[in-house]
Amino acid sequence: MPNIGAPGYILLIILALLLFGPNKLPELGRAVGRTFREFKNGARDILSEDERTERKESKDSKDSKDSVVQASQTTSSEVQPQPEDKRLS
Repeated sequence: MPNIGAPGYILLIILALLLFGPNKLPELGRAVGRTFREFKNGARDILSEDERTERKESKDSKDSKDSVVQASQTTSSEVQPQPEDKRLS
């Protein structure tokens, strides 16, 4: 990205004053400020929603792992050896 520097910014301000005039320039600045603010708020909302989804998914996966461990412990303790069938030999 090119480095504009101070003389470049001064030239841009003068050009904006000539194009839009001193009365419209504050309105244009407010509109640009609102646009940036809305963009920032939208990006923040998307990021916070994404974080909430990740937290929920990690909690769900932890809960499902816990239930699988509990189920395997329950089944292994409930399993009893079956007597062998002597008719098969």
